[in-house]
Amino acid sequence: MTENFEELRSRLESERERLNRELEQLKANAPGTDERREGSPFGKREEEATETAELETRLEMERRIREELNTIEHAFEKFEKGTYGLCDLCGKPIARPRLEALPQASLCLDCKASQAKNAKAK
Repeated sequence: MTENFEELRSRLESERERLNRELEQLKANAPGTDERREGSPFGKREEEATETAELETRLEMERRIREELNTIEHAFEKFEKGTYGLCDLCGKPIARPRLEALPQASLCLDCKASQAKNAKAK
């Protein structure tokens, strides 16, 4: 493609760095599995429930961050292949305003809408 996407590539690099820092921070703040609070060696049910909920929340956040990192890495692969800015499904150009709003977009609006419609039907 002849369009200049350097600004979008730079934004993707910054976002990738931010997400990697966020992921590292989540991992660093995660309590160790061997840690037990004072009291019964088996822990109290309420504490265990709270710890479980916190773990589930942290794991979900990590999953979302990794998912976002994967879409960003896919965009970088498209840069390398020279297909950045083209829809993965139909091959048509993705509208510039869409890429500016979501630089990691891999589908044009028509294909994204069709995908969402199909997902609802299932």
